[in-house]
Amino acid sequence: MGRPLRAITFDLWDTIVHDDSDEPKRKAQGLKTKKEERRHLLWEALNRQQPIELDRVKLAYDVADAAFNKVWHDQHVTWPIAERLNVALKGLGRTLPEAELARIVKAHEEMEITIRPDLIPGIREALEGLHGRYKTCIVSDAIVSPGRCLRQLLASYDLARFFDGFAFSDEVGYSKPHRAMFESAARQMGVAIEEIVHIGDRDHNDVKGPQALGMKAILFTATRAADKDRTTADAICERHADLVATVDRLAKGA
Repeated sequence: MGRPLRAITFDLWDTIVHDDSDEPKRKAQGLKTKKEERRHLLWEALNRQQPIELDRVKLAYDVADAAFNKVWHDQHVTWPIAERLNVALKGLGRTLPEAELARIVKAHEEMEITIRPDLIPGIREALEGLHGRYKTCIVSDAIVSPGRCLRQLLASYDLARFFDGFAFSDEVGYSKPHRAMFESAARQMGVAIEEIVHIGDRDHNDVKGPQALGMKAILFTATRAADKDRTTADAICERHADLVATVDRLAKGA
């Protein structure tokens, strides 16, 4: 028998919140996609200072994104958006006044609070069913929206109250599947890392990463099932209506 299962860590995107489900809402309001809007924000600020072609700014932003992704995947670090924008600015040989850069950073960070993505159906009921029986913590990479905004997002859904802790990559200093993310969660919940089951949608970060640390892992496939046929997960959960039973089943077998 292993250690008892006492706690659950949750991925955020495509586990609690349906990633990019805000895009149809943006389109309905006649707004640019988030990707287009981010590039336009930078171009607009630069163009006000000194004219520049939009395509040049798009290319520099694309290069900065590629550099971000390389560091994210290879070093398990997520640069804050200010650092990514500075990479793009350096590539363009341009600078922005500090206040103007801060304004653009804020617009990037709060984009998903202004127009919210949707919750995945059943998550509230699942959290209510688990609340008080297991400790819970969010473990999420912060790609554009930082931890402070992701907390606000969860609070706006009235879900933040269900969690005993939050481990966001911009605050921890590393991203999943780095051990530091799960150690932070374990400390906040007051449990051993081996007493946690993690739930998320990506086999590499949310299943194999936690399992390598002695945790159990559930692959969640309601909105993203790309890894379903090649996962090493201890269980697969296709909808939140089944989550409480899935966790309880793993707890009994722990």
